Amino acid sequence: MSGSSWPRAVFERIHTVSSDPWGVGSRPYERDKYRHTLTLLAGRRFHHALELGCSIGVMTARLARQCDHLLAVDVAEAALAQARRRCAGLEGVTFYRGQLPDDFPDLPAASCDLIIISELLYFLSRADIARLATHCLRVRQAEAPIVLVNWTGPTDTPCDGNEAARHFIATCLAAGLQVTYARHHAHYRLDMLGHVAKADYQ
Repeated sequence: MSGSSWPRAVFERIHTVSSDPWGVGSRPYERDKYRHTLTLLAGRRFHHALELGCSIGVMTARLARQCDHLLAVDVAEAALAQARRRCAGLEGVTFYRGQLPDDFPDLPAASCDLIIISELLYFLSRADIARLATHCLRVRQAEAPIVLVNWTGPTDTPCDGNEAARHFIATCLAAGLQVTYARHHAHYRLDMLGHVAKADYQ
């Protein structure tokens, strides 16, 4: 396992070899993960949401129903090309290609009322996870939730899913946020950070 963040070229190659390398459009794991994530956000409407690690846009298309504006970010242009086609016709959805955390989108401070980071953190080094958390904290509105979704099975990435979540959460806790939801499912964990007084651990 390398400790360095995976470069863009890896993801471009993965998406060139397969149009859906992780089966995000077909695997029961992905359907279950999306369902639980959206259930966590049910009944809420977001004005400016930020999705980091949108891949081919499956979650983006579902999340867009609850958002006036949704900026979806991925490192691979090959993935974004599919995401744009999938979300064509959905109002308020825009895409941005960038290697995080260095190419974090140039957003105003306190401009996002939802941030979702799905299946991205464990591809980053520990230092880059902390830097990404700092960027997110800057653009997050005071009451905005940050939702983390991480695969917790075996991996050859710089961190495993649990380590990656812990590093991100640690930076947020140091900034005064709290864990408002945390649940471990069979193969992934779902965490939400915010300012609710009582944490909901399950």
